[in-house]
Amino acid sequence: MAPQAVVESQNKVSISPLLNQLVEHLPSDSAAESASAEDIAAALSLIFDHRLTTAQCASLLTVLHSTQRDRDPLVLAKCGQRMREAAAQVDCHALRNVVRTRGRKEGSYRGGFCDLVGTGGDGWSTFNVSTASSIVASSLLLLSKHGNRASSSTSGSADLLQAIHPVAPDIGAVTAQKLVDVYKESNYAFLFAPAFHPGMRHVAPIRKDLGFRTIFNLLGPLANPVEGNIEARIVGVAQRDLGPVFAEALRLSGAKKAMVVCGAEELDEISCAGKSYGWRLKETPNPAYRGPANEDDEDSTTSDEEGEPRTWVEIEQLVLQPSDFGVSEHSLSEVSPGRMPEENAETLMKLLRNELANDDPVLDFVLINAAALFVISGVCDANYSDMRHGDDGIIIKETGPGDLRWKEGVRRARWAIESGQALASLDRFIKATRMDRG
Repeated sequence: MAPQAVVESQNKVSISPLLNQLVEHLPSDSAAESASAEDIAAALSLIFDHRLTTAQCASLLTVLHSTQRDRDPLVLAKCGQRMREAAAQVDCHALRNVVRTRGRKEGSYRGGFCDLVGTGGDGWSTFNVSTASSIVASSLLLLSKHGNRASSSTSGSADLLQAIHPVAPDIGAVTAQKLVDVYKESNYAFLFAPAFHPGMRHVAPIRKDLGFRTIFNLLGPLANPVEGNIEARIVGVAQRDLGPVFAEALRLSGAKKAMVVCGAEELDEISCAGKSYGWRLKETPNPAYRGPANEDDEDSTTSDEEGEPRTWVEIEQLVLQPSDFGVSEHSLSEVSPGRMPEENAETLMKLLRNELANDDPVLDFVLINAAALFVISGVCDANYSDMRHGDDGIIIKETGPGDLRWKEGVRRARWAIESGQALASLDRFIKATRMDRG
């Protein structure tokens, strides 16, 4: 055996006992017999340091899939935590300063970072609605859009951004070290997954060879590198039965403002074609809490050891229709042409330049998804509106499912496009990624 091979073998860790435990005992077995979520996450974390053999890595992913332990909310939450711990680490204190200096508080939105992301894999190859919607939403919110190149579609979020003409953002320049500098210039940042999760390169060829969707296809939305600073998010899932699973995984991960969505067509977005299902994480006061009344006070929080938490997080199920947002329905065939990134980028720029017709299917698709993030963030709770740049200040107070102002969300999304503020936000991001180029 070559010396290098000996060293590589010595650096590997065997997870055979865990694999046997997963194969022999179902999750319904007693806690003493079935593998714990913590043990599964610990094994998965070995992948990021290249400490599993190819065979054991493939075996772990396969058995998690076959036993459906990759759909256990606690397993997803624990594995997401390990994946974030293995990622390039950002300066959380500096990011909190960004929120204080750039965050625009309004309604119940406290100015924190937001994300709009999907698991992918729905097979529809729709226009890049989550990326476009996140840019629109960055006119009022701080956005940390976590994404990658296409895996199952023709145009991923990274592909779209890199195809923007005449000048595209340098997404590779947004690193853990440079992220705060980007936010000094822009409300928007795209966190390119390979730049923040270098350990994923060890499993990429194995995932490709396996040919089925593994737990890593579900972990992306739970692995945002700025997770601890995320205030609100929309997460799309491509299967309805994953909705409550993801909602619970987010709750276990500490999320307080979020909504998991799935179009009735098994679409990982809010559908423009009809019914969509939503699972909203809703923060409610805890009557047993006895701490300070003002949460902005320095000592206002209590730990589990000190007493009851200030709030509980409940999961509320919703059903949404385009009419709840005040827009028309459009067939998915009108927004899922399976186009290449260059064509989608051209459509994106037309949208941001307000060159699409008022009833354009792609425009309505983007409006309702951006509106949802505005609603979940809390900006639509405000009883006044002073967005400037042509804002008429007339709030739409009508409520829909969940007693929330979905039409007000669309009003703000339209304003972002018609005022040019969404385009300006993208331009600032592009310039921020190219500052070092002169």
